[in-house]
Amino acid sequence: MIRRAMVSDVRHIAELINTYAGTGQMLFRSHAELYETIRDFFVYSADETKAVVGVCALEIVWADLAEVKSLAVHPEWGGRHIGRELVEAAITDARAMQIQRVFALTYKQKFFEHLGFSVVDRSKLPLKVWSDCLKCSKRHACDEIAVVRELFPAPAVAEGNPDSLAALRYDVPTPLVQLGTSPRRNKP
Repeated sequence: MIRRAMVSDVRHIAELINTYAGTGQMLFRSHAELYETIRDFFVYSADETKAVVGVCALEIVWADLAEVKSLAVHPEWGGRHIGRELVEAAITDARAMQIQRVFALTYKQKFFEHLGFSVVDRSKLPLKVWSDCLKCSKRHACDEIAVVRELFPAPAVAEGNPDSLAALRYDVPTPLVQLGTSPRRNKP
């Protein structure tokens, strides 16, 4: 059964995710991070035991983009389409929020292609680089595959629309003011 995660699930979510993180298949998630993002998570609980045997999160990245992340299914529960159901729950949530597309960084390309995702160059997702990728030990030699699924047709990009990722796709955020400095120009 798929349901929204609850605070009481954090320990089980951490155990499942961090089992895969220990083998380099996904990023480690601390209990603190999971408590902060618990509203992003769906869990699959076993009917007979109510144990959490699968997890998946949907993180909103921008007005028109969200990431399917932290997808993990207990190895003993593999082959039962739990991963597919969890991703579809995340996609349903993204559609309800009118998010145009979802993406994932994965080692399971075929799995995501069967769910309607297409492979894209990671450079097409620069906003992602400024979040989890900065914490990853593989950031300079990333071997994950970027996949994207369009949920709604792309709207026309209006000039000056700050909510359009397409308008910002290749912009790299740069600080305007460094901490401890004044934004005023130095006088001659």
